[in-house]
Amino acid sequence: MLRYYFFVLGAKVKYGEKRFLLTINIMIIFAESIKINSFHLKKYSMQLYNKLSAKERETLLELAGEERLTLSFYQYAKIGNPELFRNYLFIAWHEQDVLGRIYVAHEGINAQLSVPAKRFKEFKEFLDGIYFLKDVRLNIAIEQDLKSFLKLKVKVRDKIVADGLNDETFDVTNKGIHVDAQKFNELIEDPDVVLVDMRNHYESEIGHFKNAVTPDVDTFRDSLDIIEEDLKDHKEDKKLVMYCTGGIRCEKASAYYKHKGFKNVFQLEGGIIEYARQVENQGLENKFIGKNFVFDHRRGERITEDIISHCHQCGEACDTHTNCANEACHLLFIQCEKCAVAMENCCSEECIEIIHLPEEEQKRLRQGIPNSNKIFKKGRSEKLKFKK
Repeated sequence: MLRYYFFVLGAKVKYGEKRFLLTINIMIIFAESIKINSFHLKKYSMQLYNKLSAKERETLLELAGEERLTLSFYQYAKIGNPELFRNYLFIAWHEQDVLGRIYVAHEGINAQLSVPAKRFKEFKEFLDGIYFLKDVRLNIAIEQDLKSFLKLKVKVRDKIVADGLNDETFDVTNKGIHVDAQKFNELIEDPDVVLVDMRNHYESEIGHFKNAVTPDVDTFRDSLDIIEEDLKDHKEDKKLVMYCTGGIRCEKASAYYKHKGFKNVFQLEGGIIEYARQVENQGLENKFIGKNFVFDHRRGERITEDIISHCHQCGEACDTHTNCANEACHLLFIQCEKCAVAMENCCSEECIEIIHLPEEEQKRLRQGIPNSNKIFKKGRSEKLKFKK
């Protein structure tokens, strides 16, 4: 029956193949967790994707009114059959009422989740039952939101972070030195340290560490070459200290920079999320200012009361991100409450005109149009007078 189930999922199991990296341990857990029989095969084959819309899920969450935990984790690991593993995760987390956005690839997993607080122990035991996720660090948000995620999306990707790197050209396991919040605070006071924000411009714009280099880039892959070029004369005499949201981007970047000849490479363990938690729990000095951009419906988690950015439409102090109400645009930008009312949550007059069209007409206008540069270039639209 176990062989039959893998056949149904399209898994190719070759016991002697060197690249068979999804272990028998995982398969057995998978089989036992859903008690495979013909009834379950039929039942679960119909539950590998969402059946509820975001709006329907939002209503259910409001009616339930139960506490949920927003958290994230990542792990680099060799996964032989990402599609099979993806289905395994979806089935288990669907049963646990877990929501979120998860990327699975041959190189590992990257997950941002919303978990029912009362089922956290069950969720943690499930992770510990997977050999490469046992005791994985969970970055739990400081600010909780019942509706941080409204769907469960588990997607198979080529990579868990779009870094544009060829992993075959360097040792991805030769990473930088991980440091906690206390050591990080000590390090960044060293005059021989160059502190680099590995996030994108729209993230660092609303919050960053004091004295950090914040590359003006749109994607993570853009920052790698820029930073190397800017620091090419200091590969041996400076300490390169990096940070990002939860640590995953630094994990790959630190190995890349060591491969490029940087001798002293450090990274903030757990990123800004874990730093903020340690600072609060240990009473440490907080050297981060502003908000930490997060990739869920909250869009930002306040670390300090400092507002270091401004509304992209009027220039007033503001650090609230929104997406343009015109679904054909969906531009991410900073908008204050006053402009949100005046502009009807849109980025431009053109978008206001579109949202007032009948829904069917809006859908017709969107047909055949791929994501525009306005979406990719987050906050870069020429329509925004006060963009960074």
